[in-house]
Amino acid sequence: MDRATVEAKMTDLLVDELGLDRGKITMGAKFEEDLEVDSLGVVELLMALEDTFGVSIPDEEAESITTVGQAVDVVMEKLAG
Repeated sequence: MDRATVEAKMTDLLVDELGLDRGKITMGAKFEEDLEVDSLGVVELLMALEDTFGVSIPDEEAESITTVGQAVDVVMEKLAG
């Protein structure tokens, strides 16, 4: 799966799961500061990512994800194996 596909699916998840405005979602957007997603929302997103992409994101790794782009990076890394 290429990065553009992962980015598109990530955007769809943020809109569908968390009800975010598609126009505000950029790869540099910070979940808490820019998108106003609380820690519970981030956990929900990570669970949705794991289901959607069939990957597992350990808690220690999840704690370091603060932007949409970082979440895409982690998924890409997991998909690459």
